[in-house]
Amino acid sequence: MPQISIFLGIIIKMYYRDHNPPHFHAQYGEHQALIDIRKLELWGGYLPPRVLGLVIEWAAIHQQELMDNWEKALRQETLLPIAPLV
Repeated sequence: MPQISIFLGIIIKMYYRDHNPPHFHAQYGEHQALIDIRKLELWGGYLPPRVLGLVIEWAAIHQQELMDNWEKALRQETLLPIAPLV
């Protein structure tokens, strides 16, 4: 699963040819979550509330880039890195 961004100890990844809805995986320590790209909300798993807020903030800034990577992942193309939250 390619890592597309990392910031503040949060690792963002996407699987190739993953299932709908369009989403990405966020990992923070032992916590893992799925985030719906279109709705910008937790779809599965768990992240501490503060971390979830940072992930959603980052995803809102990069929503189009996330959707572009989602489409690339479906076609098994190389995913592009996305800038971290600064």
